[in-house]
Amino acid sequence: MKAAYLSMLSKEDCKPFAESEMELFRKVSGLKQKIAGKSLPTEKFAIRKARRYLAESPIALPAPPLEMMYIWNGYTVIGKHRDLTEGMLKTLDEAQRRLEHNPTSDYTIDDQCLVSLLKGLCLKHLGYHEEAEHYFTLVLCNETQIKYDHYLVPNALLEHGLLCMEQGRMEEAIKLLETAKQNYKNYSMESRTHFRIQAALLKARSTMENVHSVPSTP
Repeated sequence: MKAAYLSMLSKEDCKPFAESEMELFRKVSGLKQKIAGKSLPTEKFAIRKARRYLAESPIALPAPPLEMMYIWNGYTVIGKHRDLTEGMLKTLDEAQRRLEHNPTSDYTIDDQCLVSLLKGLCLKHLGYHEEAEHYFTLVLCNETQIKYDHYLVPNALLEHGLLCMEQGRMEEAIKLLETAKQNYKNYSMESRTHFRIQAALLKARSTMENVHSVPSTP
């Protein structure tokens, strides 16, 4: 996480820490630990994300602290604070502008889709539901071009489904959640995503059953 936060600072602001993001990211794979013979999913995720810094001319991650915050479900908490959410949206807007001006690379589509997913979350918590839906859909539209971050598509479907649930669009939500559950396998943090999908499906179906069981007034 130290590398992630340093990556969001200017070179001048990083000087007091006497370390660079590149040095720290390159150490990540060597810090892996196993518990009962298995690596933690979050460690595997961090190692995979840090691999791009092993290249001779590495391409920086677009917003690593905000991505890790999503993996830890931090947007649910921060989304309750409008000022913090607006600050994150501003950071993501800046990341998007950098991506638009940088040379195209193997990571460009993945990075753009990540920023779209996170912007959609911020916009949802700020109450801009149509805009949020646009960004979630944008991830799905670029599915075939994603090369590395395959976890983005099922998570975009999940977040889109949760948004539909908030708006009372239960049938549409269930369809999106079922697609995320059935059509995607072997991606980063899959167990976490499946747990959230299953919880959302149970809630959506329960709501549908309650609506249908309410007797109509004569």
